Amino acid sequence: MGKRRAGRELLRSLSKKQKKHLREFGEEHPFYDKGKGVCLLLNGLLPLLLLHSCFPFQSEDSDKSSAESDSETEVEHVSGYHKLLATLKTSPPSESEEEEDESESEEAEESEAEMDSEGSQETEEAEGGEEDKNNVPEEEEATDTAEQILSQEQADGTDTSCDPHHGVIEEFTDVKHESEFSLETNFMEEESGDCNADKRESNPFKQHMDKELEDKEIEKMSTLPKTSSQGQWPRLGQLIFSSTLEKHKALKADKDVDVKQLHLHKPLESTWPKVNKQFLSSLDKPVDSPFTPLQRELFCIMNSYRDLFYPERNALTNGEEIRHAYCLHALNHVLKANAQVLSNNAKRRDRKPGADTDDYRDQGLTRPKVLMIVPFRECALRIVHTFISLLEVNDKKKIDVSNKKRFKGEFGSDPEEKPPNLKRPEDYEAVFAGNIDDHFRIGVAILQKSMRLYAPFYSSDIIIASPLGIRTVIGAEGEKKRDFDFLSSIEILIIDQADIYLMQNWEHVLHLMKHINLLPLDSHGVDFSRVRMLNLNNWSKYYRQTLLFSALQDPQINSVFNKHCFNYAGQVAVRNVPLTGSISHVVVQLPHVFRRLEAESATSVIDARFQFFIDKVLPEYRDAIMSHTLIYVPSYFDYVRLRNYFKKEDLNFTHICEYTKKAAVCRARRFFLKGEKQFLLFTERFHFYKRYTIKGIRNLIFYELPTYSHFYSEICNMLKATDSGVDATWTCTVLYSKYDAQKLAAVVGIDRTAQMLQSKKNVHLFVTGEN
Repeated sequence: MGKRRAGRELLRSLSKKQKKHLREFGEEHPFYDKGKGVCLLLNGLLPLLLLHSCFPFQSEDSDKSSAESDSETEVEHVSGYHKLLATLKTSPPSESEEEEDESESEEAEESEAEMDSEGSQETEEAEGGEEDKNNVPEEEEATDTAEQILSQEQADGTDTSCDPHHGVIEEFTDVKHESEFSLETNFMEEESGDCNADKRESNPFKQHMDKELEDKEIEKMSTLPKTSSQGQWPRLGQLIFSSTLEKHKALKADKDVDVKQLHLHKPLESTWPKVNKQFLSSLDKPVDSPFTPLQRELFCIMNSYRDLFYPERNALTNGEEIRHAYCLHALNHVLKANAQVLSNNAKRRDRKPGADTDDYRDQGLTRPKVLMIVPFRECALRIVHTFISLLEVNDKKKIDVSNKKRFKGEFGSDPEEKPPNLKRPEDYEAVFAGNIDDHFRIGVAILQKSMRLYAPFYSSDIIIASPLGIRTVIGAEGEKKRDFDFLSSIEILIIDQADIYLMQNWEHVLHLMKHINLLPLDSHGVDFSRVRMLNLNNWSKYYRQTLLFSALQDPQINSVFNKHCFNYAGQVAVRNVPLTGSISHVVVQLPHVFRRLEAESATSVIDARFQFFIDKVLPEYRDAIMSHTLIYVPSYFDYVRLRNYFKKEDLNFTHICEYTKKAAVCRARRFFLKGEKQFLLFTERFHFYKRYTIKGIRNLIFYELPTYSHFYSEICNMLKATDSGVDATWTCTVLYSKYDAQKLAAVVGIDRTAQMLQSKKNVHLFVTGEN
């Protein structure tokens, strides 16, 4: 009974969001790792129980939100990606995993105490280590306890979104305000109208959406390669302009921007300077413009309705600036589009019988116009707050926001749920601020002076979602209930912080790009006499503007921008090259040996790297003298491959990845620090989510260059974390190929990269920390 009671108390001690995440995924979010026995729930049959009872695969309807059954959930899990994951999970476990299952709590506690006594000031070690204590019940008891607690919660009416009879998760959507926010049944208010502005020929919105493409132009865009040209702007730097159609009017950076010339819809002209004041006050030189230099140039491109790729977004410095700029553009677009519909509603009402109705084509096949992809709930919260600020003219004229309280409760952050107050880099604190749940979606409808949160997708103007949130709605091929019709008429796609999706699951982004701007399978009650011809012709993708923001240049992100963006207006990509590289931030005296491997193609480089490593690199480190060797592995699939090889070869190693439990992490760090394990396999995603300082490193091997260039200097600087009192001989080996040019340039700089890739020599040496 003691074990059951412990399990019951454990589940009750979880927060609402942790319970929800356990139900949906059967595991904790990688960011939260508080221990305290959560592994009890993960080791038992609770994940299976929760997955079978309530796995969230919802799809929105115009009237209400529907939910998917267990059968669809199972179909979801047999996609190609999950089959690959399944093969990895069947690989033989490493020593560390076996030890973890067999070990008692005393070992973890001993690990904590010893590492603390050696000068470790990291409080996460002091927090964990007791999670295994008295928490190893039999599976039957754990399952029985979980079932009892869940049934008890449901009987008491506590927070549980699972229906015990149907296994359905009900997702809240606001149906009550449907008629108030219907575009078809409302009319333009005279005082808020901006109809005259929409008629101006210079209005970018009208110019872009009203342009009628011809069949030969569409064929040209589908078959011919893009022509490109370069430009240099004061703040953005080097730009690449590309287009398939004839060269458009050259785009130049405006030095001075008059808000009235930007064709902003009311009330944005008056509210934007107030909302953006916080960024203007922080500038070194005061400016009269309502934009910062960066915002001015970015908005100039956005307002021309060209696609934009900006790979220099930084959560610490310019992240909020950029967010405000694209929120202004998205809201401006929606207000103009809705104003056009409402104005035409009045004209249709007053028109004479028999009049031509083709003049009123002002809609898409479905209502959603803007899709915003962001990584965390905190990002969605900030976007909605920015929208509200931009719509409120003054404190006296507050706009009516439906379901605001519920939104703050679900998207806000609870101070009690924050991880321990640990010392982490500033960029980490900026990225993981607030509510970092990565499974969400919300529809937003905007009509004149009102905003409706949780609008059904087919009644929404803007959809804000995470890649995982939108992926579970789209579903997979073969599922009975899947929905992506609401993506058919997206006119602006904004993908912010794209680099974080590389750390989550890039497949979700690719899945979205394959399902956007397709013809809908159902009419969804649309009035076809109001639908634009471009939508009826299935040309929506040629009019869609894509805004892509990232902290780095990466081949996968570049691929999305180059292969999935078809905007007839053309594309603009910022392509500044790094001059120095992150190696200049390494402060320890360390020789860096860069070894080039040869590969015939980008697909063969994976096998070539593995063969090169086991044939040329690993033999040099097998000697006992080369102990304390950390192997940094960016790809989880490479990590599993190496782990299996090390196990097969019976090498003395331990490992840490994003799925390793806290007690096992503590043991692995202790074994590595003491020298009891010669090698430590270490994944990039673990470093991204945790940023622990690994002590005891003497030899570093970068199996592949890091995705984030500053991770290179961070890992190298970990060598100084252990002060042994004697001069240690440290080494660092880096593997790279010609396909790693972008990552290499970010580490060593563009000039050195060119020399290293063109040189006949395959080995290059750099030494840091000499001065």
